[in-house]
Amino acid sequence: MDRKKVCKKSSAKKKMMSIELKREIIEKHEQGVRVVDLSRQYGRSTSMICSVLKRKESIKSVTLAKGLTIISKLRTTLHENMEKLLMVWVTEKQLQGDTLTQTIICEKARAIYGDLLKQTPQTSIDEASEESFKASRGWFENFKKRSGIHSVVRHGEAASSDMKAAEDYIKTFSDLIKAQGYISQQVFNCDEIGLFWKKMPNRTYITSEEKMMPGHKPMKDILTLALCANASGDCKIKSLLVYHSENPRAFKSHKILKEKLQVMWRSNPKAWVTRKFFVEWVNLVFGPTVKKYLQENNLPVQALLILDNAPAHPPNLEDDILEELKFIKVLYLPPNTTPILQPMDQQVISNFKKNYTPSICFGAALK
Repeated sequence: MDRKKVCKKSSAKKKMMSIELKREIIEKHEQGVRVVDLSRQYGRSTSMICSVLKRKESIKSVTLAKGLTIISKLRTTLHENMEKLLMVWVTEKQLQGDTLTQTIICEKARAIYGDLLKQTPQTSIDEASEESFKASRGWFENFKKRSGIHSVVRHGEAASSDMKAAEDYIKTFSDLIKAQGYISQQVFNCDEIGLFWKKMPNRTYITSEEKMMPGHKPMKDILTLALCANASGDCKIKSLLVYHSENPRAFKSHKILKEKLQVMWRSNPKAWVTRKFFVEWVNLVFGPTVKKYLQENNLPVQALLILDNAPAHPPNLEDDILEELKFIKVLYLPPNTTPILQPMDQQVISNFKKNYTPSICFGAALK
């Protein structure tokens, strides 16, 4: 009876093996140690040992990432996918120059895990509850080793003050929403992103006849997009796009009219959103679109636009808004709280970028 319980328990979870352990097993087998003896020595099933031996060539050729040495915890696919998405987010935040603390990263990890959990069929006891992932200090230390991150964490007063500012702002924001009577359809957020619009996947499948992939130079032509939507997600505003060329050659050859594009086109040598461009976008695109949307949905004509403290956002934006659009109120996020509070940073921008690359790849492949 006890033996059955042990077998059932061992089959419920799969023990992960580090690369070093797999290499050690391969080395001993090549020295003449039998599969049965390896299974007994390492406490793994014979089928798992055989699986490692079948893939010994690929395992030998693996180059370990920094810090990826030992897997000491049983981990699910859900956790692995969460950490991959978390690393994408961490990289983006570093490029934007945002402050990343342990608290911020752990909070984001829990949010990503919760989102993945909702999208995943609950077929495993370990993945059936959001409570199964705590983003504890131990997990964070292991995540740093697995991913190789080490310089994004700041300790001391800076970290605590960021969190305190965020917590204080949440209460202030909640009080404002209640006092002014805003609903989710009336609350908007806008944020800018840099987009390497020619970016393609850095891996591709090739035919067996080909010996090597011809050299590929990554396309690094960048543009800036201002993305904006309301909290309910049913009103997506036409984006502001800033490029380094006012009239690209493709526009001329294909006779494209910028006025007909699904974006508001502007240009400057650095492809940056300027205050002038942003004010124009608010008055020509954002304001009229929001007003029409509210009227069509029989909602009170009032709107709240949430912005961070980016240089492109004028500190007195309300003074530059046209008289007929004065129903728009602007609220700025406190400094160094963007990673936690910015709505567009809660996977909206990252999902946009993830979907953009496959779209351009498939489009090019089908031409």
